[in-house]
Order: sequence, then C-alpha cells, then structure tokens
Amino acid sequence: MFVRVGFCVVEVWSRDGVSVLARQRQAVILEEARRTGAVRVSDLVQRLGVSDMTVRRDLDVLASRGLVEKVYGGATSVAAPSTDEPGFEAKSVRQRAQKEAIASVAAGLVRPGTAIGISAGTTTWTLARAIEGIPDLTVVTNSIRVADVLRGSGRHDRTVVLTGGVRTPSDALVGPVAVHSLRSLHLDVVFLGVHGMAEGPGFTTPNLTEGETNRALVESGRRLVVLADNTKWGTVGISTIADLDEASVVVSDDGLPDDACRALSDHVGELMIAPVSKPSGVDA
Repeated sequence: MFVRVGFCVVEVWSRDGVSVLARQRQAVILEEARRTGAVRVSDLVQRLGVSDMTVRRDLDVLASRGLVEKVYGGATSVAAPSTDEPGFEAKSVRQRAQKEAIASVAAGLVRPGTAIGISAGTTTWTLARAIEGIPDLTVVTNSIRVADVLRGSGRHDRTVVLTGGVRTPSDALVGPVAVHSLRSLHLDVVFLGVHGMAEGPGFTTPNLTEGETNRALVESGRRLVVLADNTKWGTVGISTIADLDEASVVVSDDGLPDDACRALSDHVGELMIAPVSKPSGVDA
C-alpha cells in the first residue's frame, strides 16, 4: 500500500518483498486478460488509476510468471495449464463482489439443525462467513480457513469437524486421511467450490489429490450445491470432481454467459443466479 511521509508518497512492502496493492492490481489485470483474451495498457491505466509505468511493471511481473504474453500496447492471456493452482491469498482478491453475492444466496439454502459439508476455496470461505448466524449446525470441512471462521464465531450450538490430511496451496486438507474421514459420514447438503466447470469435464480442480478428497465429500451428501462465479465457466482442471448432472443446485452470478446458463440449466437440478451489486476490482 502507499502512505504519505512528509511531502512524499512511498510504497509499503510486505515482508516477502511484494506490495499488497501490486498483488491486487495484478490479480485484476490477470482476471481481465483471461475474461477478454487481451488487455491494453491505456485501458488499465484508466481502470486502476495508476501510471502507465506501473501498469507495464505489473505486466512484466505477470509475463515473467508465464500468465500473460506481452504485446505492443498491452498483453494477451495465456491459457492456464490444467494443473495451475493459485494460492488462497491470490484467489481471495478475485471476484469479491461475485463471491459475496453467491454466498448470500447459498446461505439461504442452509437450514438450522442440519449437517452440512463445505469444501475448501475462497467462495466457500465467504459462505462460511455468511452462515455464522444460523443456529445448531454441524459442519464438516477439509478447509482450514472455513474451520477458523466457524470456530471463531463462538457459537456453543455448533459442531465443526475438520478432516485431517496434507495441506494444499488452497489451504485444503487432502489425501487418504481426509478421504477415510469423509467416507464414514452422512451429510444433508454439501457445498462445493470448484476451479472450473464445463460440459464434458464437469466440475474440476487442478489438484489430483484434492479431486479425490472432494469426490469423497460429494459422495457423503444427499444434495450437492456448487458455488462458482462466472469466470469458472469454460475452465478445466486436470481432475473431475463431479459431473454437471450430479449437482442439485449451482449458484453463480449474473455475469454468467448465456450459453453457460443454457448448458447448466440442461444438466443441473436448479441454476440460481445471484445479482451483483457492485463490480469487482481493487478495493478502495
């Protein structure tokens, strides 16, 4: 972030040498490049409110990581490999308004006194915050972040079960220990966050072991509710968690393309669209 010192504005760096604001800008740039296929420096300068030089530095960083390809006047997107798995912090700054809208709608599907499963992910983490006020829940999760939110709510009428396992970049606990824990459980509803969704591959993840663990979570529930913002459509990870037909409900946002709406409506039990009150971007 930037702070004023005397008559100067200086940038404050985190301990790992990367500014928080730069990360947020780069996440917005990458999201726009993936959504539209290309970005222009002039457009980004106007959208982000920073200098031409700052945008070019951000593009240099993204290009050095193989996420975009620089071209004259901007950059083009590079298709993410099917095993690409951004960390929790990187994903948490993307599509915030959409995730909050989706979580608000999904929270309406949670009934007091039920046993629910919540997978790892930033959208499901947002859901955990949205259901803090719902009483008498038993929540099973393989997400350290989700467990922290629910345990921190201080409700004495809530049971939180955190599976064991090996920790992934998305703060999921996966592997044989997690799978064994989940296979002995019977849940009313499972809320699943996904890396991508598409006709054919279905709901996918870039992590093979997380795919296996999430399949065990899905199998433990009577109903499957998938939470996925519009950018997840057409993205395909290496491992399929579930077919589109297995979802009782998919909750997405009003940026979901028409072809995606038609395809999902043909396959899933119900498609719920959450209205987004504000556009995503860099937080003020």
